[in-house]
Amino acid sequence: MIQPIFQSENYQVARKLLDAAVLRQEAISSNISNAETPGFRRLDLAPDFQTELQANIAQGGAKTGALQQLSPRLAVDTNARATRPDGNTIEIETELLKMNENTVQHDFLVDLVSRNIKQLRMAISGRTS
Repeated sequence: MIQPIFQSENYQVARKLLDAAVLRQEAISSNISNAETPGFRRLDLAPDFQTELQANIAQGGAKTGALQQLSPRLAVDTNARATRPDGNTIEIETELLKMNENTVQHDFLVDLVSRNIKQLRMAISGRTS
Protein backbone atom coordinates (compact mmCIF):
# COMPACT_ATOMS: atom_id res chain seq x y z
CA MET A 1 0.00 0.00 0.00
CA ILE A 2 2.76 2.45 0.87
CA GLN A 3 4.93 1.73 -2.18
CA PRO A 4 2.40 2.85 -4.84
CA ILE A 5 2.03 6.28 -3.23
CA PHE A 6 5.76 6.94 -3.05
CA GLN A 7 6.44 5.34 -6.43
CA SER A 8 3.85 7.36 -8.35
CA GLU A 9 5.28 9.48 -11.12
CA ASN A 10 3.71 12.70 -9.81
CA TYR A 11 5.18 12.20 -6.36
CA GLN A 12 8.67 11.41 -7.67
CA VAL A 13 8.70 14.34 -10.09
CA ALA A 14 7.46 16.68 -7.35
CA ARG A 15 10.27 15.47 -5.06
CA LYS A 16 12.89 16.09 -7.76
CA LEU A 17 11.49 19.54 -8.47
CA LEU A 18 11.42 20.26 -4.74
CA ASP A 19 15.10 19.29 -4.51
CA ALA A 20 15.78 21.66 -7.41
CA ALA A 21 13.82 24.49 -5.75
CA VAL A 22 15.83 24.11 -2.55
CA LEU A 23 19.10 24.12 -4.48
CA ARG A 24 18.00 27.15 -6.51
CA GLN A 25 17.19 28.99 -3.25
CA GLU A 26 20.73 28.30 -2.05
CA ALA A 27 22.09 29.67 -5.32
CA ILE A 28 19.96 32.81 -5.06
CA SER A 29 21.13 33.34 -1.47
CA SER A 30 24.72 32.98 -2.59
CA ASN A 31 24.15 35.37 -5.46
CA ILE A 32 22.64 38.02 -3.20
CA SER A 33 25.44 37.66 -0.64
CA ASN A 34 28.04 38.09 -3.36
CA ALA A 35 26.37 41.02 -5.12
CA GLU A 36 29.33 43.25 -4.25
CA THR A 37 32.08 40.67 -4.83
CA PRO A 38 34.20 41.67 -7.83
CA GLY A 39 34.15 39.09 -10.61
CA PHE A 40 31.44 36.92 -9.04
CA ARG A 41 29.40 35.01 -11.62
CA ARG A 42 25.70 34.29 -11.09
CA LEU A 43 24.85 30.71 -10.06
CA ASP A 44 21.68 28.84 -10.96
CA LEU A 45 20.52 25.29 -11.65
CA ALA A 46 22.39 23.65 -14.47
CA PRO A 47 20.26 24.13 -17.61
CA ASP A 48 20.47 20.44 -18.49
CA PHE A 49 18.47 19.42 -15.39
CA GLN A 50 15.12 20.43 -16.88
CA THR A 51 15.96 18.77 -20.20
CA GLU A 52 17.05 15.56 -18.49
CA LEU A 53 13.95 15.58 -16.27
CA GLN A 54 11.61 15.97 -19.25
CA ALA A 55 13.41 13.22 -21.19
CA ASN A 56 13.33 10.97 -18.14
CA ILE A 57 9.59 11.47 -17.69
CA ALA A 58 8.93 10.82 -21.40
CA GLN A 59 10.87 7.54 -21.16
CA GLY A 60 8.97 6.39 -18.08
CA GLY A 61 11.76 7.12 -15.62
CA ALA A 62 9.45 6.79 -12.62
CA LYS A 63 8.69 3.19 -13.49
CA THR A 64 12.27 2.20 -14.31
CA GLY A 65 13.85 3.97 -11.34
CA ALA A 66 15.99 6.19 -13.58
CA LEU A 67 14.27 9.27 -12.20
CA GLN A 68 15.75 8.57 -8.77
CA GLN A 69 19.26 8.79 -10.22
CA LEU A 70 18.67 12.30 -11.55
CA SER A 71 19.80 15.09 -9.27
CA PRO A 72 19.95 18.87 -9.75
CA ARG A 73 23.26 20.67 -9.58
CA LEU A 74 24.45 24.25 -9.66
CA ALA A 75 26.34 25.86 -12.50
CA VAL A 76 27.46 29.33 -13.52
CA ASP A 77 24.74 31.11 -15.47
CA THR A 78 26.35 31.68 -18.87
CA ASN A 79 23.47 33.95 -19.97
CA ALA A 80 24.10 36.49 -17.19
CA ARG A 81 25.90 39.57 -18.41
CA ALA A 82 28.26 41.72 -16.40
CA THR A 83 26.72 45.16 -16.07
CA ARG A 84 29.47 46.52 -13.85
CA PRO A 85 33.11 47.21 -14.62
CA ASP A 86 34.31 44.71 -11.98
CA GLY A 87 32.77 41.76 -13.90
CA ASN A 88 30.10 40.86 -11.33
CA THR A 89 26.96 39.48 -13.03
CA ILE A 90 24.54 39.86 -10.11
CA GLU A 91 21.55 42.21 -10.38
CA ILE A 92 19.76 42.43 -7.03
CA GLU A 93 16.35 43.16 -8.61
CA THR A 94 16.61 40.06 -10.80
CA GLU A 95 17.66 37.91 -7.86
CA LEU A 96 14.76 39.13 -5.71
CA LEU A 97 12.34 38.37 -8.54
CA LYS A 98 13.84 34.88 -8.96
CA MET A 99 13.60 34.37 -5.21
CA ASN A 100 9.88 35.20 -5.24
CA GLU A 101 9.24 32.89 -8.20
CA ASN A 102 11.16 30.10 -6.52
CA THR A 103 9.23 30.57 -3.27
CA VAL A 104 5.91 30.17 -5.10
CA GLN A 105 7.15 27.01 -6.84
CA HIS A 106 8.52 25.63 -3.57
CA ASP A 107 5.24 26.26 -1.72
CA PHE A 108 3.24 24.56 -4.47
CA LEU A 109 5.53 21.51 -4.49
CA VAL A 110 5.49 21.21 -0.69
CA ASP A 111 1.70 21.26 -0.80
CA LEU A 112 1.67 18.57 -3.50
CA VAL A 113 4.03 16.26 -1.59
CA SER A 114 2.19 16.93 1.69
CA ARG A 115 -1.10 15.89 0.13
CA ASN A 116 0.39 12.50 -0.77
CA ILE A 117 1.58 12.02 2.81
CA LYS A 118 -1.80 13.15 4.20
CA GLN A 119 -3.52 10.57 2.00
CA LEU A 120 -1.25 7.90 3.40
CA ARG A 121 -1.92 9.05 6.98
CA MET A 122 -5.66 9.00 6.34
CA ALA A 123 -5.45 5.48 4.88
CA ILE A 124 -3.55 4.23 7.92
CA SER A 125 -5.51 5.96 10.67
CA GLY A 126 -8.89 6.40 9.05
CA ARG A 127 -8.89 10.04 10.17
CA THR A 128 -8.17 13.24 8.27
CA SER A 129 -6.13 14.94 11.00
